[in-house]
Amino acid sequence: MGLGRVLWAGALASSAVAIGLGAIKGEEGPAVDRELFELVNRGAGPAADRALVGITELGSFYASGAAAGALFALGRRRAAFSALGAAGTTWLLLQGAKRIASRPRPADVDPHDVRLLIARPAAASWPSSHPAVLTAFTRVASRELLLGSLARVGLGCLDATVGISRVYVGVHYPSDVASGLLLGRAVARLWPRAGSA
Repeated sequence: MGLGRVLWAGALASSAVAIGLGAIKGEEGPAVDRELFELVNRGAGPAADRALVGITELGSFYASGAAAGALFALGRRRAAFSALGAAGTTWLLLQGAKRIASRPRPADVDPHDVRLLIARPAAASWPSSHPAVLTAFTRVASRELLLGSLARVGLGCLDATVGISRVYVGVHYPSDVASGLLLGRAVARLWPRAGSA
């Protein structure tokens, strides 16, 4: 593994932590985070509600498992195992980070003013694991499958959409999502290429 990859991953992870600290303990961060949350969580109508409730689960580890199963069935076994390993490692790392941060979810802080469209997840709010898990999976899978830049941009848009959906459905603040996206990218940067470990 090259030094450049390690430095990039460190910068991504450090940025994620800085965003989290700024939003949780900063002077202006909590107010800005709350304002952005309210802007996204206010909703855009029943059709958007249904769409984003469905999209949000694409970031679950179960969805990564299903995608890995599809890759395996298509004969892309190394890519399937590598991407699923990155997604699983990301999920485990973020569960530990959640225990350390112990940030209450938006509905815990303000239960009367939050539109909660799905069941409240059990773990703490920071960082958001759904976009992190999906990002780690899509980054590693796209690298192993040698996907072109257009496909990578499309998958990046999917990662971001799942992140936005977590705010829209009321279970995360924007800073949780931003940190999750960065941490997923950090794990993907460090993840060894299939066959090179």
